[in-house]
Amino acid sequence: MCVNNMEEYNVSDLVDNIDFNSFKFNDFGHGILLTNSEVSILDKYNIDYKSCIDLKELIFKIEYYLDEYEYNLDDLDNVCSSISERDYYWNTNK
Repeated sequence: MCVNNMEEYNVSDLVDNIDFNSFKFNDFGHGILLTNSEVSILDKYNIDYKSCIDLKELIFKIEYYLDEYEYNLDDLDNVCSSISERDYYWNTNK
């Protein structure tokens, strides 16, 4: 018998506290689909995603921004990784 120290969780309470809207995709044209969460992080750093013609340009802007600052911006780096992955899977011939 396995004994652990985990608390009991009410699944309904957990589901009620999930912010599903933060992971909803918004279409900004040119194949640029971003989640609400990604948009809020890009807005935080004043990265103009609306003027980009594709995901590659947006990735370039984010990477340029990350290179300009010496301190670690984990949230923006995570957005860049997520968008890069999305671009690879959506736009690479396999």
